[in-house]
Amino acid sequence: MKAVALTRYLPIDDPESLVDVELEKPEPRGRDLLVAVKAIAVNPVDTKVRAPKDQVEPEPKVLGWDAAGIVESVGADVELFQPGDEVFYAGDITRPGCNSEFQLIDERIVSSKPKSLDFTKAAAFPLTSITAYEAFFDRLELDVKGANAGETLLIVGGAGGVGSIGIQLAKLTGLTVIATASRPESTTWVKDLGADHVINHYEPLRPQIEALGLEYVDSIALFNNTDQHWESAVDLIRPQGKIVSIVENVKPLSQSMMKTKSATFVWEFMFTRSMFETPDMIEQHRLLNRVSKWIDAGQLRSTANEVLSPINAANLRAVHQKLETGRSIGKIVIEGWD
Repeated sequence: MKAVALTRYLPIDDPESLVDVELEKPEPRGRDLLVAVKAIAVNPVDTKVRAPKDQVEPEPKVLGWDAAGIVESVGADVELFQPGDEVFYAGDITRPGCNSEFQLIDERIVSSKPKSLDFTKAAAFPLTSITAYEAFFDRLELDVKGANAGETLLIVGGAGGVGSIGIQLAKLTGLTVIATASRPESTTWVKDLGADHVINHYEPLRPQIEALGLEYVDSIALFNNTDQHWESAVDLIRPQGKIVSIVENVKPLSQSMMKTKSATFVWEFMFTRSMFETPDMIEQHRLLNRVSKWIDAGQLRSTANEVLSPINAANLRAVHQKLETGRSIGKIVIEGWD
């Protein structure tokens, strides 16, 4: 089968950083589905895993954690799907990714593809939807049915992939969304997605929040540069409020004011459930099913903002390079094979 892989971790402008390869088609066992991949999306996690380092893989390593496709065959213990089903999913970072014609994936982290979307638009949803959903409803413990309606949520990094779906999920539950964006095109993007207010994360945040008539915000989601925005987040979170981050820190994160405020800080990493095969691993299947229903009901729109074809090393290198600039808006999808 065709695939795009790496054996060395090189700068993205090196043509050997991602290469076209031929691999053996795998066979599903246990609860695995074998999915014929039709479209993929690329995320910052892909660039982080591929980032240059002194390491060589003995076998080609396939990246990619956003896909839509058709179930080709199933393992003996599969209960939720059958061959021919159209699915979408993000995957498991400990296993080969979706940048291949066929991929093995545990059914407990897979959902039926939204009927109203083609494979290309569907591929933009899984990783960011899972991340934003878990960040808001599992980590911040906001109520998915709307019990927190009217509360304020500050999303730092509103125009990125997670921010783009996060704004929509937050508005579905009645939250007042303050999103950050720094350019005219990203400001327009987050407003179109439903953000109630837009502020600039390259300018001091407190004066901008106070200009909205607020002293504090109820919840904060750091979807961009935790180190850069930590002090502002701690300053702006209300006493007994909660902050969630999806971006690893480099510097120590001071907790003194968090203690004074009895505030909570929690991490979100969407691969935790699959990586550790937690007892609630199937919750990702369930939450993606909810997302799929919201999409088909017209309550969520695709965040795919650019589409390339076909799926090959050249196009994947181009997308990685664009993501590494930190200036992409929404999601970038690659569809089809040569």
